[in-house]
Amino acid sequence: MADLPIAAVTRIAKQNGAERVGSDAAEALVKMAEDYIAQLAREANKLAQHAGRKTIKQEDVEMASQSL
Repeated sequence: MADLPIAAVTRIAKQNGAERVGSDAAEALVKMAEDYIAQLAREANKLAQHAGRKTIKQEDVEMASQSL
């Protein structure tokens, strides 16, 4: 079961030019978005730990996004 709401992902797709989004496409977008967020969070967490912190900060996320 997906953690991200399909309706929110569909809304984002429509706000970025999609006229219609099929249910299979919406599910694929959700899965890929969740996979990307998980990878980003893992990288950001590594950076936070390297800095001696348990808390992920915005700078960790930004640096992690540059490495993906």
